[in-house]
Amino acid sequence: MSDPQGRVTLWGIESFLAVADEGSISAAARRLGVSPSAISQQITGLEAALGSVLLDRSARPIILTPAGAMFRRHAQTILNAEAEARADLAVADLSGLTTLRFGMIEDFDAEVTPALLSALAHDLRGCRFLLETGASHRLLDQLEARALDVIVAADQGTEGGVEGWREVHPILSEPFVAVTPRGRGIEGLPLIQYTARHLMGRQIAAHLARQNLRLAHRFELDSYSAILAMVAGGEGWTILTPLALHHAARFRPYVSVAPLPFAPLDRSLTLSARAGVLRDIPAQVASRLRGLVDAQVIKPALDQWPWMKDSLRLL
Repeated sequence: MSDPQGRVTLWGIESFLAVADEGSISAAARRLGVSPSAISQQITGLEAALGSVLLDRSARPIILTPAGAMFRRHAQTILNAEAEARADLAVADLSGLTTLRFGMIEDFDAEVTPALLSALAHDLRGCRFLLETGASHRLLDQLEARALDVIVAADQGTEGGVEGWREVHPILSEPFVAVTPRGRGIEGLPLIQYTARHLMGRQIAAHLARQNLRLAHRFELDSYSAILAMVAGGEGWTILTPLALHHAARFRPYVSVAPLPFAPLDRSLTLSARAGVLRDIPAQVASRLRGLVDAQVIKPALDQWPWMKDSLRLL
């Protein structure tokens, strides 16, 4: 509902930015978890309060008017300042945070994500948690679009620190490994590839290309469980990571794991947040996450595959 006194509200600004990012009122409504009519009312009220038309609703997708493009810069600043103010009030232990929108890659679904959310819920008793899981590149897009506050994803080339608009906290480095049917090598078996639609699949494909390797393959899948089920059934071999094996742990008794039979490859997982918005909150969450990853992923993996000790480690 628009403000009857014609005041600019934070909710109106957030609705405007969501429409500007998404290009449609319905998509903005889905992102914010409200009805399209609620978004329309907020935009109408905001335009009335500012005395300017901000959106060209006749365009598909919806585009900003010149006034809307100008206001968007100020709107970002206002919402960032509001988030920073909330972070300041949270004190050192985060106790004042009211909402945390968290994005996690699916690799951590089995144990780490529930344990992390449970620990944060204990620290942030008044906080509401919104969790979204997905591919690393999609989570990064949502962080940049301000649809998420903090994400944990595969690193796409940024070292720890601040990369312009985001701060990055390294979490884990893990090797890619060869996974074969139990007791067998890769000889005579086709490669079952992880899909190149995702970052990890593209990393694997690029590494194979750098080695000038053209491996016979028949399957390209986007599910760790499906890939490992096929490997366990003797249909081929695959290249995955210890986290993937942790995610689909029920197949581990039926497969063998070894270093890659060519040049090694690894990847890093990081925690990212928009720079300067949540103050020390991302660093504190990253610290807690490292402890969980060490206890639930690294130590059990090294117990089973001690040869990974130099490549599977916290960062």
